[in-house]
Order: sequence, then C-alpha cells, then structure tokens
Amino acid sequence: MADVLLTHGHFLAEDEKEQKIMRPYPPLGLLYLSAYLRRAGFAVDLVDTTFATRPALAAALARRTAPVFGVAANLMTRASVLDLLATAKRHGWVTVVGGPEAGSYPHAYLAHGTDVVVIGEGEETMAALLEALATHGPHRLHGVAGVVFRDETGTVVTTPPRPLIRDLDALPWPDRERIDLGRYLDAWRRHHGVGSVNLITARGCVYRCTWCSHTVFGHTHRRRDPIACADELDHLAATWRPDQVWYADDVFTINHKWLFRYAAELERRGLKLPFETISRADRMMSEGVLETLARMGCTRIWIGSESGSQRILDAMQRGVTTDQIVWATKVAQRHGIEVGMFLMWGYDGETEDDIAATVEHVKRANPDIFFTTVAYPIKGTGFFDRISDRVTSAVPWAEGSDRDHEIADRPPRAYYHHADQWLKSAVAAARVATTDPTEAARLRDAAAGARAAMRALTDRPEAPTP
Repeated sequence: MADVLLTHGHFLAEDEKEQKIMRPYPPLGLLYLSAYLRRAGFAVDLVDTTFATRPALAAALARRTAPVFGVAANLMTRASVLDLLATAKRHGWVTVVGGPEAGSYPHAYLAHGTDVVVIGEGEETMAALLEALATHGPHRLHGVAGVVFRDETGTVVTTPPRPLIRDLDALPWPDRERIDLGRYLDAWRRHHGVGSVNLITARGCVYRCTWCSHTVFGHTHRRRDPIACADELDHLAATWRPDQVWYADDVFTINHKWLFRYAAELERRGLKLPFETISRADRMMSEGVLETLARMGCTRIWIGSESGSQRILDAMQRGVTTDQIVWATKVAQRHGIEVGMFLMWGYDGETEDDIAATVEHVKRANPDIFFTTVAYPIKGTGFFDRISDRVTSAVPWAEGSDRDHEIADRPPRAYYHHADQWLKSAVAAARVATTDPTEAARLRDAAAGARAAMRALTDRPEAPTP
C-alpha cells in the first residue's frame, strides 16, 4: 500500500472551454510534490486527472490504495475537488487539500469534510504531515507548521506558517515520468501542429498587483540556478523531443543578469527550443533583453497590460505605465517576437472613459493577439479586501468559484461583452484603415454601435414601481 494518493481534479473531458482551446500542460506543482515525497522515502500513487475520468478515479478511491488522499485545488477546480474529497471520505480516506484555492478558504474546506488544509508550499509540509498523520492521526497535528485542521474537540487549529524553501535547486525535478506526457504532446500536435511542454525557472512574484493571489509563494521571488534550468531543458529535449516550451514563471525577465547567464548557457550547449512566456513591460525596457529573448528562440511573449488607463493601472498598483507597455510591445515585435496582451475590464472605479483609453491604447500598441476578462475579486487579495462589502455570488460556494463573484453597482456582464466588441472592432478598423477604407468604415460603425449599446445598459431609465 502506498503512503498517499495525489491528484489535482481537473478533468479535460469535463472542461468544454479547454477542449476548444486544447493547450493542456501537466500539473507541475503536483509533479514537484510527488518527486519530493518519493525522494523522502514515501510511496506515492499519482493520478493525473487531465486525461482520466471521474469514474475511474472514484473506482481507485473505492479500492483505498493508501491511507491519505491529497488533492491540489485551484481557482477553477473547487467543485470538482470537493466532489473527490467527498468520495474519498465515504471510503475512509484521510483527506488533505492544498494549493492557492485551499489557502484562501481553509475553513470552508474543513466545513466540507476535509481533514487537513495545507497552506503555502507543499513539499516540506506534506512530508512532515504524512509522518504526523501516521503517528498521531488527523486531530493532533499541532507540531506540523503550515496546516489547518480540527483538533479532537472540533476546534479549528491553524499552525504557524512554514518558511518557504530557500534553495529551489535542492528540489528534484518534477515527476514527469510518472504521467503520460506523450498525451499532452499529442494533444498539442493534433490541434496546433507543435508539441509543447512546461517548466519553471523560479517561484513567486515580488509585485503587489491588487487582484493577484499570493497565497502559496507570498511576495517572494526565488530563482533556480541557470545551469540547473539548462540541465532540465536539455533533459526535456532529449527525452520527449517537444517542439516548443512554455516557461511558466510569473515574470520570466524579472532578473536580467539571470536571463543573460541562462541564455549564454543555452547557447554554449547549442540548445535552442522555441518558447513562449509571460513578463512585465517594465522588465522588458531594454533592447538587450529583447535581443536576448529573440536569440534564445522566444516566439511570443505575453504582457499583462490590464488597462490602457493609467488611472486604473495605478489603482491596481501595477507599477507600470502605458508608455512602457507600448514600447515593449513594439520593440519585441521589431525583434521578431509576437506579443500577446492580457486586458481586464471592470476593475473598481472604471468608467467609460477608462474603457475608451484602453481601446486607444490597444490600437496604439497593436499587439499580435489580445484577450480580455472581467475582473473578479479573489479572496485574500487587496482587490477583494477593498470591495468585500459589495461582493456577492448567486452561485453557492461549493458549486462555483471566485470568478462567480458579482460586485454591487458594477454594470452587468453584457456591458463588458459590448466593450469587447467595441475594442475588437476599433482595433480591426485601425489595422485596415490604409488598405481597405470601406471595411475600416464598417468596423468603426460597429465599434460605435457597441459603445452605444454599453451606454444603453447604464443610462436606461429606472423601471416604474409596480
């Protein structure tokens, strides 16, 4: 019998949106945890639910192949994870949940039958927890740092936080050999023509954007040694032969000295794999950085622009300017790197003028691709704390996620659908203005119509009192 069964609760077969996008990546956090525990001497069963089915995992839980069931929860898997935890409890497992979602709602997870919630990084805490559970059971865990549980009287106990792991190079590589990585590559190649794998070179982010959750890594940034990262990339390339890489760091170019050392090591080895990653415009304000990224094989870099209104960016505590975003976008493109841009509607205090500023900003920057979302307050963030008295949800907590939060006095979601149409039409018009004036005029009319539809939703007269 194993000591623990680990999983993460995202089933691709149940995710219609992801089935359309079809860009799945292995759950690196869980794979790091598995590798760490196995190196520490624990027997680990690992079920990667991405390509599995819920009935198959339920059957494994019914067989009870280990005493402890550990599941990682994120923003989008709450309902799925709660279902798995309930199934495990019915079959007598001790249940443990970790990840950013659990750290935001430890009491709620305990109320829904979880025995232990792990707060923060999981590797060292989970190793100590497994030893304590085997010796003391789930109600006497006072000596394990970084957990929340109920003692024998039913009182909720939160132990002191566990210090973060200082030396990331001391961790083993993720347990990719324990999953069917080939299925991820096949899915990518079948839908996009290239096979992609993910890896991280750092943990954490020091920036304090008000809408971003830091429940796992805090406001820290810890870097791996560039030679160790090159070793892992070399291994990935030789073992699975991917066509491209996704560096899943929060801010890949945060440390320029590190970046130049890593690039030099890859060049020394003759190792060049096309890659995508994400960064901040203010950490790309250097020709040398962008030249280095291009030389390394960067095909696309994603920038969190969020808004084209400097007033809104400042309210978000983004620490970046719209001019920096435009400069980084255009210089990256000049070096042959496509730019993807993330944008956010509906941050607290946003007005139609701020949306207009965002439309003009995207027209000016002209990224290769851009995506929008409607701002949602995540529990534990500055954004949530600021407006918590106005946050509601029509969806029961156990059935939804923080994306279901509604903010009192904010326009309806249809308003932001029209904002999307305004933005897309205006940008498309700007792109064809010199080559197809007739189409440009049609698109400008569409943009004006979308803007008018927005106004109609906020300026409509009050309904008469019945």
